[in-house]
Amino acid sequence: MIESTVHDLRSALRFLDGHVNLEAAAGRIHGLSLEVMRGLVRVMGEPQVDVRTVHVTGTNGKGSVSAMISGLLVSAGLRVGGYSSPHVDTVRERLTIDGELITEEAFVDLVADLERYAGVAPEQPSYFELLTAAALLWFSNEAVDAAVVEVGLLGRYDATNVIDSDVSVVTNIGRDHTDGTGDWRRDVASEKAGIIRAGRPLVLGETSIGLREIFVAEAADPLLERGVDFGVRSTERAVGGQMIELWTPAGEHSEVFLGMHGDHQADNAVVALTAAEAFLGAPLGEDVMAEGFAVVEIPGRLEVVSAEPLVVLDGAHNPEAVRALAASVPEVFPSARRIVVMGCLGPREPAEVFDEMSAMAPDLIVACTAPSLRAVPAADLAALARSRRMDVEVVPDPVDAVRLAVSVADEADLVLVTGSFYVLSAAREALDSLDGP
Repeated sequence: MIESTVHDLRSALRFLDGHVNLEAAAGRIHGLSLEVMRGLVRVMGEPQVDVRTVHVTGTNGKGSVSAMISGLLVSAGLRVGGYSSPHVDTVRERLTIDGELITEEAFVDLVADLERYAGVAPEQPSYFELLTAAALLWFSNEAVDAAVVEVGLLGRYDATNVIDSDVSVVTNIGRDHTDGTGDWRRDVASEKAGIIRAGRPLVLGETSIGLREIFVAEAADPLLERGVDFGVRSTERAVGGQMIELWTPAGEHSEVFLGMHGDHQADNAVVALTAAEAFLGAPLGEDVMAEGFAVVEIPGRLEVVSAEPLVVLDGAHNPEAVRALAASVPEVFPSARRIVVMGCLGPREPAEVFDEMSAMAPDLIVACTAPSLRAVPAADLAALARSRRMDVEVVPDPVDAVRLAVSVADEADLVLVTGSFYVLSAAREALDSLDGP
């Protein structure tokens, strides 16, 4: 096998960055084919067959659901790998075991091995395919008991779909990554249904009756549906999160503390609990469930990173996510003023994002340009805000935008950084610089 040029983190990142990044360019995946990914794992010895997996897709909520499933399975005594995207601060966030990021040393060694395999693979893989292969190889090498794998894009032709999952999860169906033409909901549902394995459990969070037949056709067994087999009875605000009452095929679960805010997170919690129980083939004990939910922390989901002023990060990147955010913020974070730093990516329709943002009644929008090739220019975002009679400042650089928002905020105000996950990392950089050395 060829000698690797990867010796440290810098060279590891250089190797990965040398491959086309379909996430950044929103490109198609090798003409909608899994052959490149299959060729790569073949020369690696098919590491994906060594690990039992839960495969999670959905327009919104799949990151939260994946993290919750992992937390529940860890609390049940399993050693659990996690693979997610995108990352906020470091690519190592995408690969975890028992909630802990892969170490820098282990990541470098993994990418060095990956470079050798990629050198003899039949075709050149993409950035996301390489990272997916790295995760599968790491989980195999570490002999995890389970892996929770989050889909990157849609499902059927996503690089992660080389796994033969034990449980499939579809959180919901939204318009992300489509142009919104034709019968887009059925098209998206069909692609997400591609991760389902016949004869194995499917946890279906999507409630649209018109799409049900698409999922039924994949012959999952059992098919567990929101509102039929599981659901949320009630939610109540609590210090540091909320108390929720859930029901699943295993029975009723009352007075469950979830260390996350928002009704949408309660919805995600019951999907995660149902999936964990389906994977284990048994109900979770109340203590296990309480521990699993209480410890879940997800970067970039109503994440509080500073106080006085309160600074919250949330990667709400499409209209559905912003709708949930706008409903949660006034209830969870009552404040004197709401200052929103916003950066968005194309080809999503930012006008609809601002339509949903209006419900939050922001006092000031600070429009910035996300650090991505697909970024919508700050000036275009500002025009959308002004057309909806919102006060707006244009600060193209995201770091400067966050600094401005914090500088004009009083101690009782809320600074909300949202839109693209790419902007959230800039927010941390800005806060670090304000804190000083």
